[in-house]
Amino acid sequence: MLKIILPTIMLIPTALLSPKKFLWTNTTTYSLLIATLSLQWLLPSHYPHKNMTPWTGIDQISSPLLVLSCWLLPLMIMASQNHLQHEPPTRKRIFITTLITIQPFILLAFASTELMLFYISFEATLIPTLILITRWGNQPERLSAGIYLLFYTLISSLPLLVAMLYLHMQIGTLHLTMLKLTHPPLNNSWTGLLSSLALLMAFMVKAPLYGLHLWLPKAHVEAPIAGSMLFAALLLELGGYGIMRVTLLMSPTSNHLYYPFITLALWGALMTSSICLRQTDLKSLIAYSSVSHMGLVIAASMIQTHWAFSGAMLLMISHGLTSSMLFCLANTNYERTRSRILILTRGLQPLLPLMATWWLLANLTNMALPPTTNLMAELTIMIALFNWSTPTIILTGIATLLTASYTLFMLLMTQRGTMPTHITSIQNSTTREHLLMSLHILPMLLLIMKPNLISGILA
Repeated sequence: MLKIILPTIMLIPTALLSPKKFLWTNTTTYSLLIATLSLQWLLPSHYPHKNMTPWTGIDQISSPLLVLSCWLLPLMIMASQNHLQHEPPTRKRIFITTLITIQPFILLAFASTELMLFYISFEATLIPTLILITRWGNQPERLSAGIYLLFYTLISSLPLLVAMLYLHMQIGTLHLTMLKLTHPPLNNSWTGLLSSLALLMAFMVKAPLYGLHLWLPKAHVEAPIAGSMLFAALLLELGGYGIMRVTLLMSPTSNHLYYPFITLALWGALMTSSICLRQTDLKSLIAYSSVSHMGLVIAASMIQTHWAFSGAMLLMISHGLTSSMLFCLANTNYERTRSRILILTRGLQPLLPLMATWWLLANLTNMALPPTTNLMAELTIMIALFNWSTPTIILTGIATLLTASYTLFMLLMTQRGTMPTHITSIQNSTTREHLLMSLHILPMLLLIMKPNLISGILA
């Protein structure tokens, strides 16, 4: 674990002390090296935990997410290059340092085997993301977006702290391996029910559950490109991961608690998909599609079967890569046309034919076309939900149909149609952008060959 976290921390002096000319090159190359090193975590081991230290350990739930977070750091640095072109060198350095600061916290959150350490690192990611939104966001509304994010996260995570202290008082330890060995302390009494609710609430806001999702579209739309990629690919997954970890501590019988969450999650997948159909803002559309996909992850994590967990894991990784790629594509459009409104940026295919190919690939993976891992994930989750309760097939079926509809709508609006008259000339797509897209799509295509690396099933 340390051989990844320490080099990641050493990226900070690299960003601060690199010569101005080599700032981007040094940070990107170094972080890509760390990302390549982290791939060793994907090697399946037949032990429940590997790389164990007293506080951290990697198992099959955390290893894919750890690799994803290492993989996305160089991509975030690459995506921000154009956005920060005209900024003074000091601001560039501070921006890259802020991005890098989030990384060790995310790694610790995914790898910690102790609940209190998990809570601290989970909360610590909030500060750098807040700085990213309020300092480098696009519009004046970025301050209100930052306040939304801050208060939603803080209000929901205070009960989590109280519940953890209660657990510690009951059992005497917060070590996950010990908690799994003891009998589930959260029984069906009122105290148990309230503690379970408090434990789940913070992650439901982070994931986000429909109804608690209002901070997400705001934060996404106002954040710079690196902030959007960070939200879509890592912070939402942190919510899903937290739900998976915490539900293992509860007795599976508290149905009163699970019904409202599963209902809300599936209804939310349906509602947000239909909201996507009438969005005018491209970034907002992709943000709402994230809420819809994470709804399926929440529903699957609440059922707590191996099959459902495997589907949720697959969907989190696939969604992380797909969503991040869609935000990058939306950003390339925005950098050229200075607008995110769909009607004002349509018909770009004749001008940027290679970008249109990336758009097509990203949209096909988003609508879960076979043989992508997105399809495997959605089918696994749908089967698990169907086994748990037959009527859920109606909700998940309509949600899938709507996903395909808004994805095609997004593709047609951005690439086809007559070009607006105000676009007379447009900058060519650059090698950096193509490399960025290929580094997103490559893991997706490779995982089609061996999905069991990220599904948690040893085969």
